[in-house]
Amino acid sequence: MRRREFISLLSGATASLGVSLPLAAQEAGRIYRIGFLSGGPRDAAHIIAFFEELRRSGFSSGQNLAIVAGGFGLRDEQFAETAVTLVEAAPDAIVSTGPVATRAAQAATKTIAILASSDDMVADGLVPSLRQPGGNITGVSLFAPELDGKRQDILMEAVPGIRRVAALADPNVATTEHLQVLRDRARARGVELSVVSARTPEEIAPALNAASASGAQALNVLATPLFFFNRHTVIVRAAALRLPAMYQWPEMAEEGGFAGYGPRITQWYRELARLVAKVLRGAKPYDLPIEQPTRFELVINLETAKAIGHEIPTGLIARADKVIE
Repeated sequence: MRRREFISLLSGATASLGVSLPLAAQEAGRIYRIGFLSGGPRDAAHIIAFFEELRRSGFSSGQNLAIVAGGFGLRDEQFAETAVTLVEAAPDAIVSTGPVATRAAQAATKTIAILASSDDMVADGLVPSLRQPGGNITGVSLFAPELDGKRQDILMEAVPGIRRVAALADPNVATTEHLQVLRDRARARGVELSVVSARTPEEIAPALNAASASGAQALNVLATPLFFFNRHTVIVRAAALRLPAMYQWPEMAEEGGFAGYGPRITQWYRELARLVAKVLRGAKPYDLPIEQPTRFELVINLETAKAIGHEIPTGLIARADKVIE
């Protein structure tokens, strides 16, 4: 059920940085072509939302929009080769998900527009600034480091008296500096943070087993496409280990995770689609500032909490935007 809007404690969460530009209309009879570099499937909810938003903007698959084949369901090691293949197909734009996919796209082309989604496009080294991304790239970016810390705080509130928490990190995304900030943040509250890492889907379950073996009383699943695209593995294993786990997206709690905090990924991809539409109409990526989310939701799954034998403080439940019972 819906609760009152959860007030984000992120200082400096700003409004969208989009600008209005005079754009050309679609060319009559033209078929626009876009390529994807994504670890998720074509029928994922956020990709469906992306194409729904494109259709609202006047670009419909099978009518005036074509998708270059072969860009969905990729592993990290496949991005570089697939990016080269996409560039050879000469699409009007390439949509990339995450820093690994986006770096592959940037290495493959300096001219085709790249519309990227990433946890922190500046910290990931993808753009020099949000207001002026430069080159042939723009997109949507999260407050990932800040949100990982906020999620850690909420998780510790959900587990009163916690002494040890684990963070599941993707070394391709999480930097040493970011992990140290999380350690310091936990230490300030008298909690020890241990980090377990997974670079591939096959490493996720062993990493969670290691977290449990270390005595962790809860798990913070850090932001990365890897853990979202393999969320079923994470959610099922965390439940089997009876670990309260905090996730990057609210939708992950709705799919069985203990709790999730952040913007909705479906809305995030709708914003990305609106940027793609601008580029297809003639806007240049370097003229389009990177967009950022402005609304964040906390979803708590009491069914999962009950299943793992954990009781969440009523004060935290009362602040949630949505509670699954």
